[in-house]
Amino acid sequence: MEQPTIVVGVVTKPHGVRGEVAVQNRSDNPGRWAPGSVVFDGSGVTYTVAAVRAHGGRLLVTFEGIVDRAAADSLRGRELLVPRSWLPELPAGEWWPDQLEGCAVLTDTGRALGVLTEVIANPANDLWVAVDDAGVETLVPVVRELLIEVDLEAKRIVVRDVPGLTAPED
Repeated sequence: MEQPTIVVGVVTKPHGVRGEVAVQNRSDNPGRWAPGSVVFDGSGVTYTVAAVRAHGGRLLVTFEGIVDRAAADSLRGRELLVPRSWLPELPAGEWWPDQLEGCAVLTDTGRALGVLTEVIANPANDLWVAVDDAGVETLVPVVRELLIEVDLEAKRIVVRDVPGLTAPED
């Protein structure tokens, strides 16, 4: 797939003997897993959802053509993707992780924390991972009180400098 993609789920394991798989859902789109929906894996293989049901904190999904446990087991660990162009536009003040990755992260005092390398999704708030040239990682909680500016065009994020959080030596 030539355009950027977004991970919408990860197959964790097979469930039962009829091809059903447990999927860790990473999508906010309520219709993402509806029967007939399409997802891809990293190699471009297409999977069409045949059936889905909630099971605890995960989904149990049956894909067309995956009819037994062996086929389901072959999907274990696969990230399930959709093209970026399939995603809706977000409201102001929200960003897709791929838009943020590669942005320089600076504090309001001008100190460079590094480049944003990863967005870690958490129930309370996401964490942005900034890695500097020395390999030092800073985890920045994405909360309104810390976030000053996100400029996607300039690939720059400015956060409030907080001793013990963004300035661990203080």
